[in-house]
Amino acid sequence: MTAAARPCVAHGTFVVERRYDASPARVFRAHSDPDAFRRWFAESENWTIHEWVQDFRVGGGFTGRFRFGDESNDTWFNDTAYLDIVPDRRIVLSYVMGRVKGDGKQRASASLATTELVADGSGARLIYTEQGAFLEGADDIRMREEGCAEMLEALGRELESRA
Repeated sequence: MTAAARPCVAHGTFVVERRYDASPARVFRAHSDPDAFRRWFAESENWTIHEWVQDFRVGGGFTGRFRFGDESNDTWFNDTAYLDIVPDRRIVLSYVMGRVKGDGKQRASASLATTELVADGSGARLIYTEQGAFLEGADDIRMREEGCAEMLEALGRELESRA
């Protein structure tokens, strides 16, 4: 198969589930509160945040620019749009991720993601489903799933630390 005949987009879907000892309302607030969301979603060891803006409403979104490690590494971007929000139950969003290159952007993927919150005894079950289009040379679906699983672990730590 010639390079021109090979598919240039890889598609993938994954689901990550977590149970938290927090109500669906508390888990939802950890998404809707800009400070809490930034703590568990964007802040971590070895990441530098260059830009962060969140507007949590249907039609709003968030924009982030990040760098992992030292200045020799690429700066990444995440441009997200909120498509549907049902308090304490559901968040649907679309996002594009990639690298910042000079004055432009090199897109690596485009995704549709749904977060569902379901009461589970005294806690909440979170079901995160992502459907992605991974563009030429982008990371694969397994890497994205691992990254999302790590973020949901960070959400759990946020909920425990603010109990």
